[in-house]
Amino acid sequence: MANPGSLSQCAPRSAAIRCHNLYPITIMSIEWKGVMPATLTQFNEDLSIDHGLMADHGKWLIENGCSAIVVHGSLGEGATLSFAEKVALQKTYVEAVPGTPIIPGVAALSTKEAVDLAKAAKDNGCRGLMVLPPYLYSSDWREMKAHMKAVISATDLPCIIYNNPVAYKTDFTPLQMKELADELPNAEAVKESSTDVRRIAGIREVCGDRLVLGVGVDDCALEGFAMGAKFWITGVGDAFPAYNVKLFELGTTGRIEEAMPIYEWMLPMLRMDTVVKFVQLIKLQQNLATGGKFGNNRVRPPRLELVGAELAEATAIIEKALATAPAL
Repeated sequence: MANPGSLSQCAPRSAAIRCHNLYPITIMSIEWKGVMPATLTQFNEDLSIDHGLMADHGKWLIENGCSAIVVHGSLGEGATLSFAEKVALQKTYVEAVPGTPIIPGVAALSTKEAVDLAKAAKDNGCRGLMVLPPYLYSSDWREMKAHMKAVISATDLPCIIYNNPVAYKTDFTPLQMKELADELPNAEAVKESSTDVRRIAGIREVCGDRLVLGVGVDDCALEGFAMGAKFWITGVGDAFPAYNVKLFELGTTGRIEEAMPIYEWMLPMLRMDTVVKFVQLIKLQQNLATGGKFGNNRVRPPRLELVGAELAEATAIIEKALATAPAL
């Protein structure tokens, strides 16, 4: 299956960007397009990171048509990883899939740590950043804007504004996104995860084509594509990348009815991306879908592995999906 995303050597994307001179122009840019899995972090028995497995899984994702990899986000248990572990993960992916955009999720308790992580990502050869509001502290727009501006302006890497009010209790409105885009030339895209399908239309209304729209809620993916989303940061794509790529191709070319059988088949698994134990559930998906080749069920506390009836119910849903997978 052809890779839907590509890279281009180019100057900044528009005249509006060229008029800023905050820092040197980045040499490489990302075409915000395609399926970009937010990868899980796989652990050894002692809960250290299994870098070999991570590298092999990353290669498999790209071989199956994914266009970029998002590393150590919330699905990647970023809140439980040390600064050094995040830096090491970035290096693992950059070395494993050269030429593929590696996009770290930049989130921290403090603005300084987030800025330091952004700079480290640039030094490590990452090609973009997904910038989140700070962990735990959710306040007014003045403070959130200051945080986002500090992180985005820390490097010249192209950045995604990540809006996930469900998880982070901070809701970036379309007008606030426009403020960031007006002031920061490398704020290039939005990962919209509010779960409100009306929000994409609202962002387009206010921002036009200044920010590339991406969908970040798996069970709103097709709705997002129909409203103009150009990329999909997915969790279930870790386990079923070829199906996610096919769904993306159909949905973004207007073939909604043709996409519906795949979407309906995937929905029980896509819904696992939107619950509290989404990490455990998608790790189980990746483990079962790849026969254990690219995953296991280990998580870092305070998360615990699924057990009992909860594990049995999730396993039954995934095994039914595997048994009834439509042909591509």
